[in-house]
Amino acid sequence: MAERSRDTDQDALLQFLLRMGDSTLILGHRVSEWCGHAPVLEEDIALANTALDLIGQTQLWLEYAAEVQGEGKSADDLAFLRDVWDFRNLLLVELPNGDFGRTMMRQFLFDARASILLPRLMQSADTQVAEIAEKAAKEAAYHLERSAGTVVGLGDGTAESHDRMQAALDYLYPYVGEMFVSDATDAALTAAGVAPDPASLRGEYDALIERVLTEATLELPENRFARTGGRDGRMHTEHLGHLLCSMQWLQRAYPGNRW
Repeated sequence: MAERSRDTDQDALLQFLLRMGDSTLILGHRVSEWCGHAPVLEEDIALANTALDLIGQTQLWLEYAAEVQGEGKSADDLAFLRDVWDFRNLLLVELPNGDFGRTMMRQFLFDARASILLPRLMQSADTQVAEIAEKAAKEAAYHLERSAGTVVGLGDGTAESHDRMQAALDYLYPYVGEMFVSDATDAALTAAGVAPDPASLRGEYDALIERVLTEATLELPENRFARTGGRDGRMHTEHLGHLLCSMQWLQRAYPGNRW
């Protein structure tokens, strides 16, 4: 097993791992809701595979989180036995799917950040974080290629698909800023060399999404107001509670049962 630095603030490390694992968990569940409902069979399969990749990443992040927490819990315990206020996911990922265009726009906005963050984490002073990031980065690169291509295809497609993608961007963009807000947890991990300062990723992120959105003939909203609260558990949308009711009900109804 890889060793983590004893100089790292363990509570900060735990919060970071939950932020990573909870975001991929909730997004993975959201994307899985398309299974059997996508517009065409090819997209149905592609979305199911995306969801599986995200859940696989979740397993790695939450396993490490459970180890750092040191309470004898498992990744499953963290996924299925915590309540809303204990989750540290981005608000962006808990929003309802909406139409196909909104789902793909959300995926693109998430993938763009993952494609920048994960290569930075591969240089982490925490070898286990670096190893997880290396595994996830390959999937993230593919996810970005696919979601960006879909955004361009729909944005620069018919009048209706263009309008739907612009509406999706307008709806989702206020949730983008949370990905780049820095707090004391981030400062501690940056000082320890475990993770980069989220704010330091914003310039590269903006350049990436602007390039893709320009090709998609879509316009970024002028209002840069950022909705926050998910990463620190201070505030979630009403949608997360409903999602957890669906995601957790079996484990809660039959605690401790295994297949």
